[in-house]
Amino acid sequence: MPRIEFRGVRHAYGERVVLDEVTTTLTEHRIAVVGANGSGKSTLARMINGLVVPSEGHVLVDDLDTRRSGRHVRRRVGFVFTDPDRQIVMPTVSEDIEFSLRRSDLGRAERRDRVTSVLAEFGLADHADHPAHLLSGGQKQLLALAAVLVTEPDVVVADEPTTLLDLRNSRIIAERFARLPQQPVVVTHDLELIEDFDRALLVQDGRIVADGAPRETIRRYRESVA
Repeated sequence: MPRIEFRGVRHAYGERVVLDEVTTTLTEHRIAVVGANGSGKSTLARMINGLVVPSEGHVLVDDLDTRRSGRHVRRRVGFVFTDPDRQIVMPTVSEDIEFSLRRSDLGRAERRDRVTSVLAEFGLADHADHPAHLLSGGQKQLLALAAVLVTEPDVVVADEPTTLLDLRNSRIIAERFARLPQQPVVVTHDLELIEDFDRALLVQDGRIVADGAPRETIRRYRESVA
């Protein structure tokens, strides 16, 4: 698995400090990040692929510093947003997935083959020419995840991937994460989703206050909001 490191990370938006004294190393397969709204967990997630760089300290992915090597980091770390409509940019399903490969060195035929393969993997093959924004909420989330995975990243960061979904579609997303060979880092309020993960962090007031097995971290989280 990749090695994600936070070294003395502090981040502020103006005078508002959102992360402070974050130092940790993530090497497990499936990692969860939980915490209340405004705790800093989404900022922490965005730092993994350089969408946000720390005000102080360093974030590294296998020794690549997100501040100095952001472009290389983003090739290795995919990001799935809470709202898939923020991520879907092309008119049809297949075009949206192929758009993710625009900067690859693959030839046209190779790109099409990879698009066809990922559509089949995510159960979207029958929707290849369907208008992307007319998909159901669950299908859109699957499309957003497929558009990230088609680039074959090493790490997939997902920020609240089930927030907008009903129970059925939440389970579909959970099943996909369970089978991913990549290292998923999932920020979520859906505690059932992460029960069988390898590690869970609890972020509170910009600091990691619990870190370990999901059951224990979830217990601490529930106690903190009781």
